[in-house]
Amino acid sequence: MAIDYDKLMTREFPQVEQAYTHQDTILYALGVGLGADPVDPGQLRFVYEPDLAALPSMAAVLAGPGFWVREPETGVDWVRVLHGEQDMEFHRPLPPEGTITAQTRIAGIVDKGADKGAIIHTEREGVLQETGETLFTVRQTTFARGDGGFHAGGGSPDPGFTPPPPQPVPDTPPDLTCDLTIAPQAALIYRLSGDPNPLHADPKVAAQAGYPRPILHGLCTLGVAGHAVLKTCCGYDPARCKSLKVRFTAPVYPGETLRTEMWRVEGGVAFRSLVVERDVVALNHGYAAVDAAG
Repeated sequence: MAIDYDKLMTREFPQVEQAYTHQDTILYALGVGLGADPVDPGQLRFVYEPDLAALPSMAAVLAGPGFWVREPETGVDWVRVLHGEQDMEFHRPLPPEGTITAQTRIAGIVDKGADKGAIIHTEREGVLQETGETLFTVRQTTFARGDGGFHAGGGSPDPGFTPPPPQPVPDTPPDLTCDLTIAPQAALIYRLSGDPNPLHADPKVAAQAGYPRPILHGLCTLGVAGHAVLKTCCGYDPARCKSLKVRFTAPVYPGETLRTEMWRVEGGVAFRSLVVERDVVALNHGYAAVDAAG
């Protein structure tokens, strides 16, 4: 079926307010693997209260709109949607606790064709309620596989909307690599940061979806890759990581090893992340803007 472009583009999302505490910050970090080496001072600062810091990628789970495409009035065939890309800009480091307010908007929709689906682009800005500062901007693409064919000729009905091109990954050996093993219970921890989808916890639900066991949340995989960038390129200083952008290309299972390959490019690093055990690219077209060490 085809979506109603005009109806979606004028959709009003409610403002979301989310308070989070030191415990939430620590729980998120544990979910994406920080603390695997509990005596590493770089990791410890994200999971232990004295001088606690928040991971930049935690912005992905703060004040989001929820699984809004499942609401009947959207007209989206939600059973067939996939998380396509995630792009986050970090304007200021996240405090270890605070209250975030954010309002999602649909930035654009691109028709890939009646048999190819549509791409829905959303955006939200997270504002720290205590100071009024904008801390982050999160952009997400949702691949609505069952909803193409709404625009004659394909593309976007809005000539002013141009989706950003994917970040090229150099066809050369990487300059840097970082292997991080994902804990077998990682999905069970990560789901407590706001995504209780049983696909990531219940073997029966995973089997119904065609997987041999529960898969890791895509945003958890992103968090693991963000950890690799933070460790390898930022010296565990979250203020140096200014953005993260990835395309999701394959599922990851808890217990696997994620190898993040990085190339130094202007302003930061291009990267991709592979599952070592299966030689599968899980995240591609990655880019992180990184400040030089002060």
